[in-house]
Amino acid sequence: MIAVRLEKEPTSGHSQARIDSRVGAALIATSGHGDEEHNIQGQNIEPTPELTTYNIKLGWIQGVLIPCLLNIWGVMLFLRISWIVGQAGICLTVLIIFLSGVVCVITTLSLSAICTNGLLKGGGVYYIVSRSLGAELGASVGIIFAFANAVAASMNTIGFCESLNDLLKYFDVKIIDNGMNDVRIVGTIALFVMSVISAFGMDWETKAQNFLVVIIVVAILNYILGACLGPTNNSERAQGFVGISVETALINLGPDFRYSDNQQHNFFSIFAMYFPAVTGVQAGANICGDLRSPATAIPKGTLLALGLSMFSYLVMAVLCGSGALRDASGNITDVTSGTIDACIPNCQYGLHNNYEIMQLMAQSSAFIYAGCWAATLSTALTNLLSVPRLIQALGVDRIYPGLIFFSKPYGKHGEPYRGYVLTFFVSLVFLLIADLNTIAPLITNFYLASYALINFCTFHAGLIQSISWRPTFRFYNTWLSLFGFLICIFIMMIISWAMALVTFFIFMTMYLLVLYRKPDVNWGSSTDAQRYKDTVSALIQMSHMHENIKSYNPQLLVLAGRPNNRPALLDMGHLITKLGSFMMVADVNEEPISQIERVGRLQAGEEWLLSRKDRGFYVVLDGLPFEMGVHAVIKSTGLGSLRPNIMLIGYMNRWSRCAVTSVRTYVRVLQLAFEEQLGVSILRVPETARPVKAQVTRSAHELRAHHHVQDLLFADSDADLPYYERSNDEAQSSHPELGIVVKENVASFHDSDPNKHTPVSSLSMRKSGVYKPLTFSSDNDLDAWWLYDDGGLNILLPYIIARRGFTEKMPLRLFALTRDCNDIQVSEKQIKILLQKFRIEYSSLIMIQGINEPPLQASVEYFNQLIKKFRTDFGSDILISDAELERLSNKTNRHLRLRELLIEHSYMASFIVLTLPYPRLGSVSATLYMSWLEVLSKDLPPMLFVRGNDENVLSV
Repeated sequence: MIAVRLEKEPTSGHSQARIDSRVGAALIATSGHGDEEHNIQGQNIEPTPELTTYNIKLGWIQGVLIPCLLNIWGVMLFLRISWIVGQAGICLTVLIIFLSGVVCVITTLSLSAICTNGLLKGGGVYYIVSRSLGAELGASVGIIFAFANAVAASMNTIGFCESLNDLLKYFDVKIIDNGMNDVRIVGTIALFVMSVISAFGMDWETKAQNFLVVIIVVAILNYILGACLGPTNNSERAQGFVGISVETALINLGPDFRYSDNQQHNFFSIFAMYFPAVTGVQAGANICGDLRSPATAIPKGTLLALGLSMFSYLVMAVLCGSGALRDASGNITDVTSGTIDACIPNCQYGLHNNYEIMQLMAQSSAFIYAGCWAATLSTALTNLLSVPRLIQALGVDRIYPGLIFFSKPYGKHGEPYRGYVLTFFVSLVFLLIADLNTIAPLITNFYLASYALINFCTFHAGLIQSISWRPTFRFYNTWLSLFGFLICIFIMMIISWAMALVTFFIFMTMYLLVLYRKPDVNWGSSTDAQRYKDTVSALIQMSHMHENIKSYNPQLLVLAGRPNNRPALLDMGHLITKLGSFMMVADVNEEPISQIERVGRLQAGEEWLLSRKDRGFYVVLDGLPFEMGVHAVIKSTGLGSLRPNIMLIGYMNRWSRCAVTSVRTYVRVLQLAFEEQLGVSILRVPETARPVKAQVTRSAHELRAHHHVQDLLFADSDADLPYYERSNDEAQSSHPELGIVVKENVASFHDSDPNKHTPVSSLSMRKSGVYKPLTFSSDNDLDAWWLYDDGGLNILLPYIIARRGFTEKMPLRLFALTRDCNDIQVSEKQIKILLQKFRIEYSSLIMIQGINEPPLQASVEYFNQLIKKFRTDFGSDILISDAELERLSNKTNRHLRLRELLIEHSYMASFIVLTLPYPRLGSVSATLYMSWLEVLSKDLPPMLFVRGNDENVLSV
């Protein structure tokens, strides 16, 4: 998302800005150029048009002070402050106002610090928290705050309806009952009209702010004047307005909590009723980008608004407590007899019983009605306008998919009309409750949760002290913000622990949803800074720790080049490292590449790993011969103990047709890895596919027959020869010009479903861009040939692949060698004890005999034919001399015999893990070593050669 501010000179003599000073317009611009269209989850979103603002910035009075006052002077000022005094008394009411003020002042200081730490755009509290603490917390708080504002719109609308009902009752006019039903009817109409005005007709609203503030101020002064002048007749005295006196103040000084609205009230329930009155401190932050000087405007305007509103609430509370009785009968005869409150507990008038006593005490009740309507309707309009903008900000950031539909912009100002519809219906649901005393405590928890998170943002950012935390507002304190966070949580729990738990549950649900979706956003939040610091600290701590065999994890260096060229290699790396480990994917280039190309390759590699959810890092090295480049990568990759300990490389399938110098380089890379104390793994995936298991089950048993083994010894995977006798209806795709025949693979390499027959060669896959990953299931067999003790790596990796790489366990068959047939039971028992000691699970253990028997003559002839063109008459580290062949004849025969055993026992396996022959430097030539690997893996299922560095990796 690219958010821009487009400024435009006024086209007329009027310089008045069309800027919503309550919530601020969410500035949403096209992410492309020209007439490109947005597409949000399949929706064709028209490009957002120019958002016209003016180049005259708002000052702190018009931009912060007045919006905050209009938000704070709401329904409580005229309809509930007298009832609060009746319940809590003058002293506790002052304490409630003071406590609310402390929470709001601390939150304002925290908010000011965040608002001045960089440029803010539309989205209000959501934008502030998400850019400070991250998308998870920001989105969660944004949803809670949007919900609280939608309910607050209902509360203020109900306040307007109650005041209107009282006026209609005075003139003996009603719709149905002058009660809840009338509130629902009038409230629905008023809510609909205000929603329409918010969506289409808000140009006049900013201009009307000054007029609305004047009405409310006049109403307050009108009340103060009337209270000071006192009652004008006995009728007013009979209804509880007896005039300001010390005696009345002393009577009302203490609390008188009573049962009302289905609950017994106390200090915190009354606090919950009052707190929504002071939930307007965020009004200035919502238009931070439109302020001339946010660093001074927000704290100055908000704090002054808090001061004025707190003072006005205090004055009105004291006047109520000093000039009116808690209970009054309304009978004039009781005035002369001095028994006004004799009606207790069935009185109809007084602070406890009459919400309209302020109209009674005022000099003119008309001004009180006007002030009440101005305060409630303006605040409701603010709420109805802010929620769709907040929803739009969430949709543009693509945090919650369900909100994207409601964030579609319309018109020249990008109005979220769908968001207005959603807000209307949410507000309507709570408006139908039609009871102000029920709704007010409900939203208190949500506002307190929002304020708690604002304070926590500032505390967290100040505590972490990331480099980007540089607010221009200095009058905040990290620990004061922490106190504000704790006091908000404490008040939430005291007011209603059940409602606090519900709020926490909603918050955690929204948080975990975003955490699970992992949106692709990076806003430089303080949580990112903390994660960075924690990671660095952990790395440094781990670098000083002594390595322990129990903490061993396979950490791979994968020589894959460009990831899309060798996806099977990355599949294997992912299977090994997917639970708790990592891999370094290296792209080594002999030719120098430009910086632009390097960055492009790095980005493409990282995106490839991310798209496949591989736990790895991608590195690019260029300008060095391959051998030197790999050596440099081995020495330089990793940090501290988080460095590769296994090199994973693909098998050189074309070694017999490549330049012999390339073969030497390949073998030399393996030797370098062993020299640097790395384990080595080589993955060979057959270039041609193999028959499905069901089709060759019968032949698998026949393979043990001598003539079938001979046939397989001569099979050439690059020749147009079948592996088995095919029926007429079995499909086969041949490419005679390439020497490739395509069949189904017994392992689920190209498809995890063996019933699907989709013949695709490796070459055609690369050309078409289609690739099916290397996967296995519980129906496949993994054969591990444990030939030598290399520290346990050649038994640990197959265990990881079989047990930890999949949701279901894969059968693991272990093959071990025994030299003496008389000791086979003893050897088997010893190996079982060893495997039990190391807690290695397996499905079967097979002891192999005859490894030292001479190979079949067919095997020898096949090998001689394989190395024929690599023979030489003189010593060489590449070609095969007669002396070398004679010297290593026993090893060669052993490998040929091992091939026969592999064909006999593991030909039908889905995957084979085999101990890698050690490429001792100066002892074996490159082509002879590759010949050994060729005979051990040719025409067999996918195979992983493994050889450790003789360090123990298995713990007891």
